[in-house]
Parts: sequence; C-alpha cells; structure tokens
Amino acid sequence: MMTNDGQTPAKVAERLGDDEIHVWRLAYDHHRGRAPLLAMLATYLGIPVDAVRLELAPHGRPLLAPEHDEAFSFNWSHSGDQALIAIARGIVPGIDLERLREHPRALEIARRYFSPDEAAVLEGLEPARRDRAFLEIWTAKEAVLKAVGRGIAFGLDRLSIGGSPELPTLGRLEGHAADQWQLQRLMLDPAHIGALAWHGEPRHVRLWTLAEPT
Repeated sequence: MMTNDGQTPAKVAERLGDDEIHVWRLAYDHHRGRAPLLAMLATYLGIPVDAVRLELAPHGRPLLAPEHDEAFSFNWSHSGDQALIAIARGIVPGIDLERLREHPRALEIARRYFSPDEAAVLEGLEPARRDRAFLEIWTAKEAVLKAVGRGIAFGLDRLSIGGSPELPTLGRLEGHAADQWQLQRLMLDPAHIGALAWHGEPRHVRLWTLAEPT
C-alpha cells in the first residue's frame, strides 16, 4: 500500500501525534467487508492483519479489543466505492461519508427527523442546492453521533448543525455541552461529502489518499 504522494501507511502511522487525527481515503468494494479497515488498523498497531481483534461497544460501534491496550480509537464510513478511516489517540473520532446523489424526499426527511432550524434552512434553498445541503447536514450529524457512540438511533433531532458548509458547527447536542465538541468538513471531491467530529480540544487533521493498486 502506498499513498498518492509515495509514502507508505506504515511511515505515516509512525508519525501519529497526540494532537492529530489521521484520516484515510481509499477505494472500497463492499465484497471485501472490513478487510480494508483491518489492514489499516494492523498497520497502525504494527501487527499482522489476522492478529487484529475488535469488539462491539454497547450500541454497536466497533473498537479495538482490550488486548491492544487502548493504542488508539478509530471510526470508519463507506459509501459506494469510497471509504474513510479516522484514527486518533486520546479521543473517539466519528466520521461519515456520503456520495452526492438526488434525494427527492430530503425535505420530508428533514421536517420529520431534523431540528426545525435545519429543516428551515433546507426549505429556503433552490432544489438544485438542496441535495448537497441535506447531505452536508446529514454527514455532520452522523459524524457527531458516531463519536458519541450511539448512531442515528440516538435521534437526529437531538442535535443541530449550524455554521456554513465549509465550517459547520455543533449548535446543540442533547445531554452534552456542544461547545466542547469539534466538527470539521472534509474536503474530498465534488462527488463526495465527508465530516469528522470529536469531543475535546481542536486537533490537526491529516488527510491521506491511499493509491489504488495498478
């Protein structure tokens, strides 16, 4: 495995700092299941892939088994033929990825499941802009909820996303102090929308793309 700029993931993994979050973008084939994730975790752990052990948190989030001594936390997301993996020490990252596509029921979903202010934002947009805006809100919500460890079962209306598409902010998170959370848009390409969230101080986010095999 190599990055697009000629580095090996192992060398990148060695440089994971306590004030950083490493985000990997890679091609994904759903037939491979968790294989790409396990390969990346093995690289950061410095062990063979078949030695990586995962457990499930109470609400289904995968995490490293205790035998890995809390080396780091991770999260991943995939959509279509792309995937994102986030890895960090000392915090629990949440990451979400969506491929841009039409959402004819965007307003219906927002009115039913989003907060009133988010639905109002979508209602005020031209249809051509609405699909992207809907996914920008959706990915930000998903990233936060995955960092919380609950997923959408927690309730999409129990948090609200504000700010701008490039600089989203967490306006409200029921049961939590929203101002203690970080939320970052991931600049990918025109066809994909990504978001990263974590509880704690700001960190440097390092984004790498894993080159596709030739």
